[in-house]
Amino acid sequence: MNYKLVFKHFPVLLIAALLFACGGQEETREPNPKVDKLKFPSGFEVEHLYSPGVNDQGSWVGMTFDDKGRMITSDQYGAIYRLEIPAIGSDSLTPKVEKLKIGPNGEEKLGMGFAQAVTYAFNSLYVMVNHNPNDQFDKATGLYRLKDTNGDDQFDEVIEVRTFTGGQGEHGPHSIVVSPDGQSLYIVVGNHIDVPEMDHYRIPRVWEDDNLIPEIKDPRGHANSRGAPGGWIAKIDPEGKHWELVSVGFRNEFDIAFNEVGDIFTYDSDMEWDFGMPWYRPTRINHVTSGSEFGWRTGNKKWSPDYTDNLPAILNIGQGSPTNVVSGAKSNFPDKYKRSIFAFDWSFGIIYAMQMTPQGGSYAVKAEEFISGSPLPLTDGIFGPDGAFYFATGGRRLESDLYRVYYKGDLSNEASQGLKEADLPEEHKIRRMLEEFHVGGPKAGAIEAAWPYLSHADRFVQYAARIAVEHQPVSEWQAKALAEENPRALAHAIIALARHGSKSQLNGMLEALMKPDFAALSEEDQMNLVRAFEVVLFRHDNPAGAMRSKVIAYLDPNFPASTNRLNRVMGKVLVKLEAPSAVPKLLAMLDNAEDDPNFQKTFTSSSDLIMRNPQYGLDIAGMLAAVPPAQQTYYATVLGGAKAGWNDQNYEKYFTWIDNAFQYKGGRSYVGFIDRARKMALATVPKDKFDHYNEMSGAARLTGSGNDLQVAAVQPEGPGRRWTVEEAEPLMAQLAGRDFEKGHAMYQATLCQSCHAMRGEGGAVGPDLTQLGTRFSPRDILDATINPSSEISDQYEATVFVMNDESTVVGRLITEEDGVYHVSQNPFAPNDLREIPKSQVKSTKVSEVSVMLPGLINRLNEEELKDLMAYLISGGNPEHEVFQ
Repeated sequence: MNYKLVFKHFPVLLIAALLFACGGQEETREPNPKVDKLKFPSGFEVEHLYSPGVNDQGSWVGMTFDDKGRMITSDQYGAIYRLEIPAIGSDSLTPKVEKLKIGPNGEEKLGMGFAQAVTYAFNSLYVMVNHNPNDQFDKATGLYRLKDTNGDDQFDEVIEVRTFTGGQGEHGPHSIVVSPDGQSLYIVVGNHIDVPEMDHYRIPRVWEDDNLIPEIKDPRGHANSRGAPGGWIAKIDPEGKHWELVSVGFRNEFDIAFNEVGDIFTYDSDMEWDFGMPWYRPTRINHVTSGSEFGWRTGNKKWSPDYTDNLPAILNIGQGSPTNVVSGAKSNFPDKYKRSIFAFDWSFGIIYAMQMTPQGGSYAVKAEEFISGSPLPLTDGIFGPDGAFYFATGGRRLESDLYRVYYKGDLSNEASQGLKEADLPEEHKIRRMLEEFHVGGPKAGAIEAAWPYLSHADRFVQYAARIAVEHQPVSEWQAKALAEENPRALAHAIIALARHGSKSQLNGMLEALMKPDFAALSEEDQMNLVRAFEVVLFRHDNPAGAMRSKVIAYLDPNFPASTNRLNRVMGKVLVKLEAPSAVPKLLAMLDNAEDDPNFQKTFTSSSDLIMRNPQYGLDIAGMLAAVPPAQQTYYATVLGGAKAGWNDQNYEKYFTWIDNAFQYKGGRSYVGFIDRARKMALATVPKDKFDHYNEMSGAARLTGSGNDLQVAAVQPEGPGRRWTVEEAEPLMAQLAGRDFEKGHAMYQATLCQSCHAMRGEGGAVGPDLTQLGTRFSPRDILDATINPSSEISDQYEATVFVMNDESTVVGRLITEEDGVYHVSQNPFAPNDLREIPKSQVKSTKVSEVSVMLPGLINRLNEEELKDLMAYLISGGNPEHEVFQ
């Protein structure tokens, strides 16, 4: 029996071979690994056109078409190129590529480059540079305009439109997009770039953190110097003389796209190190309206999508790294895709196609995977003059490729009717009417027009109305805000007044907020009202004396509330007010609060991503096996900053919870966040009890930084490499005298023990390895470890479930009963079963891919690999000859 038949981790969704197996291609084609690894809908053809890295042309991250139909691309760390691409159906697919000579003399020295994006418009090439000047390239981070002034078909004039401050890097400046009317440009910028001085701000420039949670910045230092408002989008004229801020509050939105009626969409990310923390937000699709705010703040200060003073996602995608967004309106595709917005995920190699249906003041979204593959680090995409879809892979100096996608089916029966203004619902039209008050300064009649819509049922309408009010002089509406009787309008009005008013109005704002009968309000209005309290207290601090007692007396009888989201906000407001009952009540919920399973529910589940990217898959699998309780973690963080309400019993309960929290596994910053909450609380304990509570709360578990747990097992020192059988096999001739303890440590470090048993210890997902060395040669073991999908035993194979909507779920089928498949997807938590109703399954097939994660041994250097192989061959026997 060949060991490859049994040495397999339990199967889940993996990479190219599986994605190809999941459907899409039905025709026989010439083998091409660049294309064969892709999954895409039937009726489409995908062509691999070019690999710039093979030609020393870097890793392409930006593309545009000029007025002659030629593609222009940008290397992330180098030059700009122009391509003449063969027409669809040509005998040769290889484009003609030239490196552009940019500058007054077309110097050999790099005249323009290090571009995140390029856009051809207004007879110019706009370039978004992301770079610190040096001898190689002297241009700083900013927006540049290139012109051909002498007609030689090269760009000889370089105009600096504007440079940016803050910090270059992957969270710097990104895309440049032409407006639908062809008169303006939109600039898309990440959260490491300061908002420059603008000529107009559609969102008033009064942003703050507005979050009362005790501040914990990222324990590992990411974006700790970055304050509100985060990433931003601006509109400029072609010369870059007039700048208008359109939207803020993003983490790192890379791109935007307009639909047929001029609405803007983007795909924003969140900090993957925060996975498992209550403030983590999945990558998401945002409808970017005028003056919109999306709530990014550094560390744990990010806003919940439930806060009424920012806008929610219209679709939560899941984990990933967003890059490109593009509309299909100019495509030569079937109508469904012409009406779609396409969004790229770099990490997991997925292009999502999303059909947007107007709903109220925004949109409902139906998404699907359009193209996927692994590895497929997607960077940019655009529809060409021929209606085909062109996209590139690369970034971070990874292997880069250029592809073309076109539809080869019959389009004669397609209606080709896109969305029109007349199709928009009434709420959409109201929102747009209100947005007219966001531009051009104060307007007569604005308050009368906007105020009634503060209490509208639609959230996007409410938001547009509040921003319209905020653009008018506060003297015109502050009295109206304080006198407002409608609870919903009142919350928005007081939030606006808190943002623009003064501390002298603190008591008046609080009195106004206490007018409604809180218990009689809907949950939404309760949430909005408490959020208004939070913004007022953040901006203007606690009231004094009797007013503070009055606010506590108003809120305290209603806490705890009936929902998690309301309890989060009420808890931190009452802690800020130093309500005597806040700490005891939060502690009473700390051990048994349960998370809402549908909160920020994602289109792509994390378990389906485990094997799409080996770099991130292990982390996801490990986290899903021990997901922290988010609601409890939120309470623990709020309690960490509490200054009143403690006693010995409360401290004992709190620090016991903290110690227990270290058993969970979140993102890279999880341990650090818990430790920072722990240290905040320790700062309030009596000095003579500090050592007792410090020990009780798990101090001995932590490294000196508090960012990691102490690891007893020896970890690989590396440096590792991408091992191949050919490289590793010669080392097997030198296995005598290896180190048993190091071999055991490498066995644990490479996660073999998580899925395999040896001498009665370990997991049961894969086969027992005790007799491995007596039955298989070292080469067999290496081959099965490095190439886990070459052969898979039917005992450990996975099943691919093709759903009715053409999506796929992959996992090990454990049982099927009562019309339900029970499927295990996580090798580190094999007993966590996903239920799939048979009625939702179109077909099933056996997966050709193992989920023994590839690359598990790539952390090891030569000596560490030898020790691991000796341990495997010995079956865990320290007396084996390899250790003599």
